[in-house]
Amino acid sequence: MACALEVFDDRPGMIPLLRRWAFYTTAAFVTLFLLIQTLHTLEHHSGRFWGKPRSPIEKLRHPGLFGTKFEWKNVPQRHPVDSLVHLPPGQLDEMPRIQHDFEVETEAQRTQRMSRLVGVKAAFEHSWEGYKENAWLQDEVAPVSGKSHNGFGSWGATLVDSLDTLWIMGLRKEFAIAVAEIGKIDFTTTPLAELNVFETTIRYLGGLLSAFDVSGHKHKVLLRKAVELGDMLYVAFDTPNRMPVTRWDWKNGALGGSQEAARFSLLAEVGSLTLEFTRLSQLTGDHKYYDAVARITDVFERQQNLTKIPGLFATFIDTKNADFTRDTTFTFGGMSDSLYEYFPKQHLMLGGANQQYRDLYQTALTSAKQHLFFRPLNHHNQDLLIPGSLTRHSSARQTFTPEGEHLSCFAGGMVALAAKAFNQSHDLRTARALVDGCLWAYESMPSGIMPEVFRAAPCQVTETDDCAFTDARWHQAVAKGDPEQAQTIIADQSLAPGFVAIKDSRYMLRPEAIESLFVLYRITGDTTLQDKAWRMFQAIRKVARTKIAFAGLEDVRHVRPKLIDTMESFFLAETLKYFYLIFAEPGVVSLDEYVLNTEGHPLLRPK
Repeated sequence: MACALEVFDDRPGMIPLLRRWAFYTTAAFVTLFLLIQTLHTLEHHSGRFWGKPRSPIEKLRHPGLFGTKFEWKNVPQRHPVDSLVHLPPGQLDEMPRIQHDFEVETEAQRTQRMSRLVGVKAAFEHSWEGYKENAWLQDEVAPVSGKSHNGFGSWGATLVDSLDTLWIMGLRKEFAIAVAEIGKIDFTTTPLAELNVFETTIRYLGGLLSAFDVSGHKHKVLLRKAVELGDMLYVAFDTPNRMPVTRWDWKNGALGGSQEAARFSLLAEVGSLTLEFTRLSQLTGDHKYYDAVARITDVFERQQNLTKIPGLFATFIDTKNADFTRDTTFTFGGMSDSLYEYFPKQHLMLGGANQQYRDLYQTALTSAKQHLFFRPLNHHNQDLLIPGSLTRHSSARQTFTPEGEHLSCFAGGMVALAAKAFNQSHDLRTARALVDGCLWAYESMPSGIMPEVFRAAPCQVTETDDCAFTDARWHQAVAKGDPEQAQTIIADQSLAPGFVAIKDSRYMLRPEAIESLFVLYRITGDTTLQDKAWRMFQAIRKVARTKIAFAGLEDVRHVRPKLIDTMESFFLAETLKYFYLIFAEPGVVSLDEYVLNTEGHPLLRPK
């Protein structure tokens, strides 16, 4: 029957016409099918066929396909600025000298100083080797177990944070090894769903820029990677009011999705980006980074005297509506601290060309002296100051909390630096009292180390009362005048004289106290501060050193506290760096040449 349907070509050697038609039709269908499958596969990987836009996330997953690579600078801005705020055009006036004019040291002084310097350097090398052997290229090493932690982008936080310390300590071989790894870090993507813009800025961006500055601008990969990261972070500012998304869904940003700043943002996370973004603009000539932070500063300036405590800013601010005036709790402690620290430092970074930051700082300090700083009762009746916190419930009702934090110990160094930068020498006494307040907290603990958070008995000096320490006054603060109950509380909490409570007995290897000692020493030349710093270092080395690195402490009220299996990258970036610098020669990271960010990264001041 089939033969009846065939049509034959009578030319010799030819296939029947119907079979020939079927052959070519089948071949065409197979070819089309294969083509469609190929295009579908390529579309899955590259994201642009038939006019469909390529997904930035797909580019992140498949970099280099067809010669393309995802770059954050190419992400279109949904809310572009009409006109960039440019860096101020140069220095307007002569900047004051910051550092003390040090005399030539004696041979005995040099021998002692060098011995201490060697001790600090050995602590750093021990911790660095522990990181290299147990958690290389991870964010942090766990100093007891040897495990690794990755909470800061998984880009090697300890590696990047330690770069400038390696250079400053003269560890050139280790620096070269670390820099070689920097080129391999991909700052276009991270396994974290949410990125902390503040922590990324101060640790990574600050670390890269600082390493580039201190090493004499020889390693171009450091600046290239800083630009790569800066372009990523810049997208977090792409909101309707240009306020940053501080806890940022970076994938949504990469895809060009709608984003807006939060209703509740931490003060420090919004206000402590200026130094790093300004330095990036200075080094690249691209004003967009400075523009991003200058817009935030303008809001702070407009609203500084509209807050519940004029001059100060509350811990939480509304960045969604750019309203920084609503919240009620004010402190120099955690979640607020570095905002104030950056005011005088940004003034120096801009070479004094913008008085905006000077005005912000001086207004804030005047208010802090009135509302936050308090004098604690202490056995030796020293002139001490500690920054507390205040909650203003209404114009007629407020609550002051005489609570000291290790984080707020930065204040002494800040006030000392600003006193020199702004020719306000009378504030050096305030700075010394703030530094001594933290030293008192260190020296009062059995371990010789200050707790994270404590409460002290405040005193108010009047014309008729010098607020001298007595047990009765102390017990009154502890238990409202009940001597028996006070003795029980003191015994239960192991309270030193003048302390009312230990709210957080840990020590997390923090740098703020030694930072302020270092700054005050470089400004005053007081060598007794070096002696106090050495006792602090010895106390930490004695109880926090492990076989791998250094560990946090569970309770500083014990002579031998239990260890916490964590060592944040700032221990190498800040704590040990400041211990090293206070014993280094004054020209090493001179405060007349550098500004140190809140992660201890020195950034070159403009000439």
